Amino acid sequence: MKLVTYNHAGQRHVGAVKDEGVISLSAIAPDMLSLIDLGAEGLVQAQVIIAKAPDITPLSSVKLLAPIPEPRRNIICLGLNYAEHAVEHYTTSGQQTVLPDYPIVFNKATTTANGPFDDIPFDPSVSAEYDWEVELAIIIGRKGRKISREHALDSVYGYMVLNDISARDLQRRHKQFFLGKSLDGACPMGPWIVTADEVENPQSLRITSRVNGVTKQDSNTKLMIFDVPATIEHLSLAMTLLSGDIIATGTPDGVGFARKPPEFLKAGDVVECEVEGIGLIRNMVALI
Repeated sequence: MKLVTYNHAGQRHVGAVKDEGVISLSAIAPDMLSLIDLGAEGLVQAQVIIAKAPDITPLSSVKLLAPIPEPRRNIICLGLNYAEHAVEHYTTSGQQTVLPDYPIVFNKATTTANGPFDDIPFDPSVSAEYDWEVELAIIIGRKGRKISREHALDSVYGYMVLNDISARDLQRRHKQFFLGKSLDGACPMGPWIVTADEVENPQSLRITSRVNGVTKQDSNTKLMIFDVPATIEHLSLAMTLLSGDIIATGTPDGVGFARKPPEFLKAGDVVECEVEGIGLIRNMVALI
């Protein structure tokens, strides 16, 4: 099932995509977090509504929003989770490459959440080094602590595409990831949540990004250092994961700052991020 949050006729709905249309699920839940909180029972109710829906609203007549427009808490992110990205990071920094023994974890503010086709706000007075990072995002389906990797996939509600827009100059200036990762609108996501039952293996998906039609990243989720089960195990050992949590699993090599010469986004650029079987998001960089 593909679940969306969308605006239609001046109202926000949670819905399910069917063919080239969308069916409102607002009779079940007022928003995506409420639907996720219902767990498997909510999905059963959704299937009933989809089967009986008398008409479908064309996707072309609605505006898709971030599937979770107001996340429950900060977006949890992994850094350097693909070996080749770790190599390019350390090489560009003039350091010896050391692959992590444990996940490198940081977060992005909730105000970074942005729609799958909305503009990325660009303020050159704040940062001149906006960079792209395509990622597979996990949506947690139920609260849990100390979840073993053997049972980790049972806690996954679904997956979506995410672009971890990063201000590299702010990262260097402040010595930590948080501020450089937390510019308003710096986390386009979507275009929908694909429920876990439709993703047979999250570790076999092609993952790509393009800027103005030129491929910048082209990899596969099988190359993650810490796969989805290991990520959930490590995170839940230290903290309680909540239903609706968004976990970004890291980006592969090909980011802008590591290119020779470095490449950064500018006003008017169009960034596309795609994960096989999950979907594609497309965002223009817009001056504010």
